Amino acid sequence: MTETVRGKIDPRLDLEAEIVRLKKERNAVLLAHYYQEGDIQDLADFLGDSLQLAQQAKKTTADVILFAGVHFMAETAKILNPDRIVVVPDLEAGCSLADGCPVDRFRAWRAKYPDAVSITYINCTAEVKAESDYICTSSNAEKIVRAIPEDKEILFAPDKNLGRWLEQKTGRKMRLWQGSCVVHETFSLRKIISLREQHPEAKLIAHPECEEPILAMAQFIGSTTALLKYTQSDDAKAYIVATESGIVHQMRKASPHKTFIEGPPEGNCACNECPFMRLNSMEKVYLALRDLEPRIEMPAALRERARVPIDRMLALS
Repeated sequence: MTETVRGKIDPRLDLEAEIVRLKKERNAVLLAHYYQEGDIQDLADFLGDSLQLAQQAKKTTADVILFAGVHFMAETAKILNPDRIVVVPDLEAGCSLADGCPVDRFRAWRAKYPDAVSITYINCTAEVKAESDYICTSSNAEKIVRAIPEDKEILFAPDKNLGRWLEQKTGRKMRLWQGSCVVHETFSLRKIISLREQHPEAKLIAHPECEEPILAMAQFIGSTTALLKYTQSDDAKAYIVATESGIVHQMRKASPHKTFIEGPPEGNCACNECPFMRLNSMEKVYLALRDLEPRIEMPAALRERARVPIDRMLALS
């Protein structure tokens, strides 16, 4: 895919300078997730996790939003900005959690428990958001769970690992959709134990999408942003980071005097990189700004229904 993209671009072009020029010309804002490659992170007007990016998308006054993340994130930006152009570098940048929770199955699951409140992780399609009562992110999920009256049953989808961690944090039993993140479920307990033996001074920090044995070993568990902030405020000098490796770029920039070790996957692969997030590239960012394509579009009725649980989330955040 990258080679095809490169074929459309003059190789002498200064991509960074052209992206900066086009952002100004288009009155565009570049929103990027921490899991993007470092060059894209460094060019972003706003860098953040899912909650921060949703909040920023709601606030922006730009005419064009270029969302360097995955599809459901750009959909959220469009839901919050129906009159703005929202473009993505690659329409194929999806999410294993969203793929594993199709709306027909989700709707049928909800129908089994008509009196329950559904809290759905933001890693889902617009169609699933439209069927949900509340949306949450890993940053605010605990707060939203605690906001639901004790006498109401909670359905939590689609990440079972985040749901199980929330049950432990809040003491609230929930019905969990059996989905998981292809990146966060791949970390090797065996290899992390070995790393801790090699680096006894290093703290293990983990995202709550990781599987339970990893979380049980972690000295700190939190959202992407919480992990970053922890490494800045904590006094340890080394960390084993069990989340998508893109965040390590920001950790090293913020704390260059510290050591960051990427959590290893079980196989000899780059499986600690999200294959969907990494479909985006500087070339595709440039083309999206140049051509204002590919665009995120959806029917007004779907957009309006999906906005209700997002607004509930933002009000509680």
